[in-house]
Parts: sequence; structure tokens; C-alpha cells
Amino acid sequence: MMPSAGDYRHVYEFHVRFGDIDSQLHVNNVKFLGYLEDARLEMFHADPVRKGEDPVRGMVVSRHEIDYRRPLTGVLYAIRVETWVTEARAASFKLAYEIRDDEHIYATAASLIVAFDPEAARLRRFTAKEREFIARYLCPKD
Repeated sequence: MMPSAGDYRHVYEFHVRFGDIDSQLHVNNVKFLGYLEDARLEMFHADPVRKGEDPVRGMVVSRHEIDYRRPLTGVLYAIRVETWVTEARAASFKLAYEIRDDEHIYATAASLIVAFDPEAARLRRFTAKEREFIARYLCPKD
């Protein structure tokens, strides 16, 4: 039996803030990248801490891609970022995202995340514990 998307997707809910709306009366495109960052911080830092687990540290974004699918206006209900891993390697992984509500997808995005040692200022490999955490969100291949 194939797992459902809920089995491997991280869900981060938020409300559009007044300051996110631009002069065109929709969420400014750069705010979408902020939503992705907030979702990653919840996924890899805040959620593990709330669960009594160690957060995953020492990662940097190497690349972002985003496709805007429809305007997001100042809605009063929660919007969510659904995030999952599409590929995991020894020193990097790819994240996919949907910024959406129950009816619409407002944007899709992808990020390449690499393991980084800030003290040595160089790339590194993920530890076994980090790879295990990342694997929780790995989308199964068809």
C-alpha cells in the first residue's frame, strides 16, 4: 500500500499578514520565500524541539526555484506550506513545497539543501541521525 501524502509531508500553517500585501492587493512574490523559510525552520528546528528531539542544524540553501500559480490575497483563513523531500544524498537533499489551501495551490517550489560546517566554512556530509530525520519526509518513488 502506498503511503498517503500526509505520511511524509510536513505541514506548516500560517495566516497572511497585512504587511505581506503589496500595492496590487496580493501577497508580494518575495514574501513567498519567507513562507518557505518559516516552514523549513518549523520542520527542522521548532517541531523537533517541541517533540524533545534534537533539531537539525548545519544546513544551507544552495538553490531555490519557485513557480507562482495564482495570486494569493489577504484571505482570513489559514494557508499552509506542505514540504517533503524528493531526493536525499550524503551531503544534500531536495525539498519540494506547495503553498496552498484546501482548494488552490498558490505556488510550488523546490530547494536544494546542503550540509554545511560553519566552523570550517565548508560543505560536509549529513550524519546518520540527520539522514534518518530527513528520511521521514522522503516521498516514496512510484
